[in-house]
Amino acid sequence: MASNFLLYGSYGYTGSLIARLAAGRGLRPTLAGRDKNKLAAQAAELGLEYRAFSLEDAAALDAALSDVPALLLCAGPFSRTSAPAIAGCLRTKTHYLDITGEIAVFEAAAARDAEALAASVILLPGVGFDVVPSDCLAAHLKRRLPEATHLALGFQTLSRVSRGTATTMVESQHRGGLVRRGGALTPVPAAWKTRTIDFGRGEVKAVTIPWGDVSTAYYSTGIPDIEVYAAFPESTVRAMVASRYLGWLLGLPVVQNVQKRLIQAQPPGPTDAERAQGMSLFWGEAQDRAGKRAASRLRCPEGYTLTALTALAAVEKVLAGQVAAGFQTPSKAYGPDFILEIEGVTRSDAD
Repeated sequence: MASNFLLYGSYGYTGSLIARLAAGRGLRPTLAGRDKNKLAAQAAELGLEYRAFSLEDAAALDAALSDVPALLLCAGPFSRTSAPAIAGCLRTKTHYLDITGEIAVFEAAAARDAEALAASVILLPGVGFDVVPSDCLAAHLKRRLPEATHLALGFQTLSRVSRGTATTMVESQHRGGLVRRGGALTPVPAAWKTRTIDFGRGEVKAVTIPWGDVSTAYYSTGIPDIEVYAAFPESTVRAMVASRYLGWLLGLPVVQNVQKRLIQAQPPGPTDAERAQGMSLFWGEAQDRAGKRAASRLRCPEGYTLTALTALAAVEKVLAGQVAAGFQTPSKAYGPDFILEIEGVTRSDAD
């Protein structure tokens, strides 16, 4: 049977969840990554084909993309992997999807919109936990309050992070925060603002973070002022505040390498049982110039489970020909209600 799509980074924590789910649904992704031994073992287990190569090897990448309609990139940090992958997709006219949450990656993809249009391919980054639920929530709030000028989004996760997520966090911990002001990405200190939010389980404190929606929600809604909040333990918030003064130290390669070694000594990510018991909660509020507000919430499966479900749902839509060429966000491509197609997701509105 011919391959449906190329799954690069298939043996990573999240990639492996997606590979297993895809195989269970009868899809035939070609597994890909740099480590031939890991790929061979995974391919044997799932009964799939594989290709081992580096994304920096343009010839090998083009060859791997030549006989598939789409690429789903799951290997991060995406600040390093997305550029060569997108370039390969544009050369070979292959649809591009990834599970990034990195603002710089979204902005770089948006900058290649004209090239994607010319190649008749979709550039669809952020088809996981980052940013499908929050992006769909932003678009839903824009639908509820069309004249909105301010948007606040937030999330609370009830599970731990994978090694890959932790590594990406380490690499960006010295860069501070970002918000949208007047449509422009605006640097702010880490944990710049604090807000009390009820995600559906009672009020908790949340702080601003440079989440992907600071980029994507602007493209999805046109709302010029955007902030994203997350609820963290107090110890994490204190560390974020401290990073305002220690950013120069946290950015040093020797410091980051020590942190990454500690991360690699940890389990790959939540166990199947932990994922089954976890959940993720999202909140958003839009406001217009007259002070009118609209708020909505989402209750979703655990974050990594949600990523596997939303990423594969997006891939299946692309494979079915539901493609709008150019740079897209999840809600621009598939509407505000795309997230409601995912099993276990509920949405509620408030004034």
